[in-house]
Formats: sequence, C-alpha cells, structure tokens
Amino acid sequence: GKEATLLMQSLNKLNTPEEKLDLLFKKYAELLEEHRAEQKKLKYLQKRQAQITKEKDQLQSEHSRAILARSKLESLCRELQRHNKNLKEETIQRAREEDEKRKEITNHFQGTLSEIQAQIEQQSERNMKLCQENSELAEKLKSIIDQYELREEHLDKIFKHRELQQKLVDAKLEQSQEMMKEAEERHQKEKEYLLNQAAEWKLQAKMLKEQETVLQAQITLYSERFEEFQKTLTKSNEVFATFKQEMEKMTKKMKKLEKDTATWKSRFENCNRALLDMIEEKAMRSKEYECFVLKIQRLENLCRALQEERNELYKRIK
Repeated sequence: GKEATLLMQSLNKLNTPEEKLDLLFKKYAELLEEHRAEQKKLKYLQKRQAQITKEKDQLQSEHSRAILARSKLESLCRELQRHNKNLKEETIQRAREEDEKRKEITNHFQGTLSEIQAQIEQQSERNMKLCQENSELAEKLKSIIDQYELREEHLDKIFKHRELQQKLVDAKLEQSQEMMKEAEERHQKEKEYLLNQAAEWKLQAKMLKEQETVLQAQITLYSERFEEFQKTLTKSNEVFATFKQEMEKMTKKMKKLEKDTATWKSRFENCNRALLDMIEEKAMRSKEYECFVLKIQRLENLCRALQEERNELYKRIK
C-alpha cells in the first residue's frame, strides 16, 4: 500500500501523460528484473533442495548399511561364543575320560600288588621252607614296584603337565577356579574311597590269616598269578605307550586350539574397532543430517517467503 501511494504521488507530481508512462515503464522494468532475479534464486534453491534430498537418501542408505553390518557382527560374536563353549566342553570331557582311565589303571595295579604282598607275608610266616623263594620273589616284586613307582611318577609328571595346560586353557576361558575346585573335590573323594578300601583290605587280611587251610592250596597257584601279573605289566607298558601318543596328540590339538582362539580374538577385536568407527561415523552423519534438516527448513521458509513476495509482486504488477 505504501509503495502504491508513493507511486501515485510521483505520478500526480508529473504533468504530461508521457512522463507518467515513462515512470510506469521504468517501475515495471525494475519489477521485471527483480522478478527474474527471484526466479533465478528460486531455481537455485530448488536445485539445492534436490541435492540435499539426495544426500539425505544417501545418509539413510548408509545408516541402513551400518545397521546390517552391526547385525552381522553380532551374529559373528554369537558364533564365537558358541565355538568357545564347545571347546570348553570338549576339553572338560577329555580330562574326565583321562582321569577315569588313570583311576582304573591305578586301582588294577594296586589290587594286584596288595594281593601279592599279602600272599608273600602269609607264606613267609607259615612256610619256612619257601622262605628263600619268597625272598627272591619279594626282591623281584620290589624291583617291579620300583619300576611301577617310577612310571607312576612319570605319569604324575605328565598329568601335572596336562593339568597346567588345562589350567591355562581354563584361564583363557575364564573358568579355571571352578575346574580346580571340582578337581580338588574329586581328589578328596578318591582319598576317602582309598582309605575305605584300605580298611576293608585290612579286614580281609585278618580273615585270610584265619583261613590257613585255604592259603596252603593257593601256594601252588602263586606262580600262575605271578605270570599273569607279568602279562598285566606288559599290557600296562602298551597302555602307557598308547597314552603317551594320545597325550602328544592332545598337546598338538591344544596348540591348534590356542592359535584358533588367538585368531578369533584378533578378529573379534577388529570387529569391535570397526563397530566403534561405524558408531562414530553414524554420530557424525546424524549431526550432519540434523544440520541439513535445519538448512532445509530454513530454505523452505525462504522459499515460502519468496513465493509470498512473488505473489505480492504479481498483484502489484496487475
């Protein structure tokens, strides 16, 4: 309204209609130039808006890709956890099987040795004639027992080495304390069981002392039992060799498992690093996205304002 009043005042000041037409023509030319400039600005803003929408779509696609990568990494982490659980269960089961085999071997040899020692003591007390033969057999048995004790010590060393390896694996899997407690409880139970067996064997020795007539008949079978004992010793040597081979195989497998766990651990760390980088990039992209949204809102406001001005200018021109 003010511009129209000013234009009317300027037209009233002029005298001739030609001057009035010139003034209107100039005003119209200025308005056309302003309108063209505004149309150029509007086209530029529309292009800018299209670019911003494209960037917005790209950011959304990158965000979806990041979500997919995150889901894949989570699935890989779950597979790693399952693999670690399976490895732990396999090692525990193998350790249990080895403990059971060791218990069976030791129980068998202890039973045979206790029987032979009891028979030697009874024969030395009852039969003076067979004293020399019994002493020789006792010396042989002592040598065999010494050899067996040496093998027991060697087996104990191997089992200690195996237990150390098991402790290292369990420390990597963060469950060494539970395994140690279970092993201690088992050893205590075994000790109690052996003590009970020793008491039972003492009672059996007393009963055998009372049975003199039966023992005289068993003297003839002593040599046969000694031969059987030698056979069992040869079998124990074979079992020891096979056990040694199994222990070597187990050590190789443990080394392979340690290498696999190290590689999986490095992959897991790399995945975590990639996740952190993706999260940082996501945060940066979200900030940029917010900035672009604010810019788009401002541009939309400017476009609306320009449209309103353009409509006003059209109205004025009309």
